[in-house]
Amino acid sequence: MFILRFLNDQLLKMQWLHELVWSLVENVFGLDVSTRLGGSIHFFIYDIIKIFILLTVLIYLVSYIQSYFPPERTRAILGRFRGITGNTLGALLGTITPFCSCSSIPLFIGFTSAGLPLGVTFSFLLSSPFVDLASMILLASIFNWKIAIVYVVVGVLLAIVGGTIISKMQLEQYVAPFVFHQEISDFEKETTMTRRERMAYAWDQVTDIVKRIWIYIVIGVAIGAAIHNWIPAEMISALLGQDKWYSVLLATAIGIPMYADIFGALPIAEALVYKGVGVGTVLGFMMAVTAISPPSLIMLNQVVKSRLMAVFVTVVIVGIIIIGYVLNGFNAWLL
Repeated sequence: MFILRFLNDQLLKMQWLHELVWSLVENVFGLDVSTRLGGSIHFFIYDIIKIFILLTVLIYLVSYIQSYFPPERTRAILGRFRGITGNTLGALLGTITPFCSCSSIPLFIGFTSAGLPLGVTFSFLLSSPFVDLASMILLASIFNWKIAIVYVVVGVLLAIVGGTIISKMQLEQYVAPFVFHQEISDFEKETTMTRRERMAYAWDQVTDIVKRIWIYIVIGVAIGAAIHNWIPAEMISALLGQDKWYSVLLATAIGIPMYADIFGALPIAEALVYKGVGVGTVLGFMMAVTAISPPSLIMLNQVVKSRLMAVFVTVVIVGIIIIGYVLNGFNAWLL
């Protein structure tokens, strides 16, 4: 138990880095970390370095695994199943193929044109940006393993339920006709990647993803530092406190128009939990940011008609709100 706690504190939470940055701020910058300015600088430097270290390592590992599951192979696996089994497998495969909400749209086109059931495709579409190994470990590094595992479980459940509802409603006629006439490649004709090629692919993914999201991480950490050290807890509690019945609704509404991913939302979530906001409210905010960003909705609107779009958005939002309120009821246990 001691060894596990030590590894969790030093590898994930990086207590050594926390102490190193603390010493840097006080001894080099000459600032007291207990003050607002010193605390903000410590929060910013520590979170930036920790997130980028973890992100680089995790994206590399996840991308290496992902090299065994190209879109064509994922499509072939999903195509063998129907019903709740297909929805469940689609959601689970989404967790090991970590495509963001925008890059998931071309996969939606490919999967649908290949004849996959619409509900299975939407289960994958929901799960892929919601849940992956990197987000789970980053959640554990900032909060704890309970919250990380619960986030993964509710994300997968939402993907399964959402896909099942869409499947039962039989909305295939609300998919744009051109989607069903796309050319599909055969993954079995592709050359098997060597270990060196997989390593090169994984590193390319690291550089590509970091280039695309670094600004959102910096902005998210800056907002988190401001919330953590400059905004009074009373003000946060007045808006998003657990005693406010509308806290989850408000957090979800704030998260929907934000264009970021879970890595940019995590520092904000960290600061909100520190200020006493309920875990369900915070996770609702993160899910809204991750699952239904404006760019992904704009792209999805090009391939589905308004009725299917409305059903998808409604299912996601209602699901997030329900999850938020349920998890708030277990706030003490989760923390």
